[in-house]
Formats: sequence, C-alpha cells, structure tokens
Amino acid sequence: MALRPVQVSIKAVDDAAVGRFWADALGWSAYRSGGTTYVGPAGGLVRPDPVAVRVDVVPDPEPKSATKNRVHLDLATNSPARQAELISRLLALGATPADVGQGDVPWTVLADPEGNEFCVLEPREIYRDTGPIAAVVVDCPDPRAMARFWDEAIDWTSHEVTDDQASFRSAGGVGPYLEFLRTPGAKTVPDRVRLDLLPYPGDDKQAEVARLRALGATDLDLGRGDVPWTCLADPDGHEFRVLASPS
Repeated sequence: MALRPVQVSIKAVDDAAVGRFWADALGWSAYRSGGTTYVGPAGGLVRPDPVAVRVDVVPDPEPKSATKNRVHLDLATNSPARQAELISRLLALGATPADVGQGDVPWTVLADPEGNEFCVLEPREIYRDTGPIAAVVVDCPDPRAMARFWDEAIDWTSHEVTDDQASFRSAGGVGPYLEFLRTPGAKTVPDRVRLDLLPYPGDDKQAEVARLRALGATDLDLGRGDVPWTCLADPDGHEFRVLASPS
C-alpha cells in the first residue's frame, strides 16, 4: 500500500480567477468542473500526471486572513534573467509583493491575487528539472518529526533530513520536491493551501486512511458532508486529503 501526492489544493473566494492566475503563472492549462478549477500541464490534466503535482483551486467563502500560510509553492527559474522576467510577468498577472520577514534574500516573495504567498527562486541546480514548481514547502517546528510521519505516509523518497529541513521527491526523480522547513510558531488558522494524496489503482482508500491514523494522523470534520475524500491532519496539524482510489 502507498499514497502519492498528486495536487496542491488552494482555497479561494473566486476559484476561477485564482485558477487562471496559476495557470498563466505556471504555463499550464485550466478547466473548471463541479465548482472547482483544475490547473495542470497541457495534455496532462488526467490525474495523476506522471511528472507534475497539479494545482486544484477550490471555492471557499472565507477570504485569507493576514496570517502567513503554512504551506506555499516555490517556483523554479534557470537564470537570473528568467527570474526577473518571471517576477515581472507575475506582477502583471495580479501578483503582489509580500513581506513575510524574509529580509535580504536572493529569492522574491509574492502573493497571488487572494494573498496566498509563494516564492520565485533564484536559479538552483537542485531544481533544474522539476518543472515550474520547484517545491511544495511546509512550515513546521520539527522537520525530523514530519519526516518520520511523511516517510511512512507517502511513497516518495527522502533526500535530506536535518534539524532545519526535510525533503522528499517522487521515487522516479521527477516533478517538484516536498520540503518541510523549520519555522517557529504553531498553527493558528485553518490551512488555505494543502496537499492531496491519491492511492494507487486497486488499493483500498479506507485501508490507507486507517494506516495514516495509526501513524499519527487525526480526523478532520470540515462540514463538507458526504464526499469521496477523507480529510486528515498530520501530527503537526497540517491538513491534507486522501482522495478516492482511481478505478
């Protein structure tokens, strides 16, 4: 049994507008179905994409609070000129500069049209082949503890585990990294950005959910009623969903 990260879900008051922003930002395509906007590589919107973690923008009536999101995307660039061009293009698309206390750093922090923070990184060799998303980054007080849980929860390979950072990537060495960064403070508001996991064909979703509970995940009731996914939280309180198994 195993689970694989397949998409990052972003809550938005106007999911169509935020979905268009992320499609344009990543150079991907967007389509809307059942009140949700799906963003993925052209021709690769069938879940799961073999080389990408898709973006799923879901409607939510509550606007983002002033609190920094505990999960964000890092975007990759391959040259200083490309970094500058991407920043300029994102600002023209509706992004705004964001100050999360980063100080003088070589990357740029922006926010999407509804205030969700993300970073445009300077060129880094480690991200040269990830595609437009370099990493899905999770703030946490103890990366080693998160690594213990997530190493068992998903089938991605551990690349680094230290007191300050833990990172994972698909076993095939494609797509973005999943990174846990040591960050002070505890969760105070519901997550607006979260990870979605998918069982492999033939695996039992309920068995996977039971396995995650045994690892330390806890159930969440988000008031969505009868839905085909299960909402959980990891031991640090980060919300995630286990989607229905593909047929």
